[in-house]
Amino acid sequence: MSSMRAVQVTHPGGPLELVERPVPEPGPGAVRIKVHACGVCHSDSITKEGLFPGIQYPRVPGHEVVGVVDAVGPETPGWETGEPVGVGWNGGYCGYCDHCRRGEFFACVHSQTTGVTYDGGYAEYMVAPASAVARLPTGLPPVEAAPLMCAGLTTFNALRNSGARPGDVVAVLGLGGLGHLGVQYAAKMGFRTVGIARGKDKEPLARRLGASVYIDSQAQDPAAELLKLGGAKVILATATSGEAMSAVQGGLAVNGTLLVVGAAESLQVSPMLLLMGCRSVKGWYSGTSIDSQDTLAFSVLSDVRPMTETYPLERAPEAFDRMMSGKARFRVVLTMGTREG
Repeated sequence: MSSMRAVQVTHPGGPLELVERPVPEPGPGAVRIKVHACGVCHSDSITKEGLFPGIQYPRVPGHEVVGVVDAVGPETPGWETGEPVGVGWNGGYCGYCDHCRRGEFFACVHSQTTGVTYDGGYAEYMVAPASAVARLPTGLPPVEAAPLMCAGLTTFNALRNSGARPGDVVAVLGLGGLGHLGVQYAAKMGFRTVGIARGKDKEPLARRLGASVYIDSQAQDPAAELLKLGGAKVILATATSGEAMSAVQGGLAVNGTLLVVGAAESLQVSPMLLLMGCRSVKGWYSGTSIDSQDTLAFSVLSDVRPMTETYPLERAPEAFDRMMSGKARFRVVLTMGTREG
């Protein structure tokens, strides 16, 4: 096949358009992936709206990519055609800048971003640097694996680096695309998991996901309720509301951390709260390809799965609008089926 279907944005703020493009060839240090599924993430709006400096158009979005290696470029050892793989937000790193030499690959000064600085997974094929590629474990279908490349990775990697230990109180603020995975990971890691969301109707979901305690932030003061449990060692803030984040910080235990992974515009933090209890507010970057592999392996081992809605590639604009509406339950995934007609 010399051509492929892809969904691209031709200019900032423009529509998602289904087009025919040449199948790309992998260069040195890269592989070509035949895409089986690609998650639709809120961060894809960065490409659609031109929110990242220097994006070159047309550009194919998508950074929750799962498929198989279809071709291996020259000087790319360690990869073979037919391997099931995935690519996440981190689109590769150089390996030689000061950050990389310190092992801070996520902070590489030459880093790339999948679907932003190069074409992503809203296509039948894509090319990615080998440093961006993660191997997939067996037993994980593409539709379930795709959201784990970003939403799963972000929550799992944040929690395992949070400093919390089994038995500690860990609260997850928000039960959406990130939060419904965060609760599962927290419970499977052995934390005393608390789900926090708006409305009593969310309690059955929170408990089904593994929360032992549910706090309805509409009817209760979430900070006060957390203090009744001794305070939270970690509050994983997956919601995109700075107001909601600000409202829970008082529920941190001494030496507790408000760990922010939701992209809120701003939040208010009490300096006295931080000072008097050695508390902290910290953000967490999603992770690199090896972190993705760890996420996928843990998900298979502990039976953590995303809840998904699927759309064929040609319905990408509808899928994107569904995701942006906030009504999806809970992750939207594009599938690359047989061409119509």
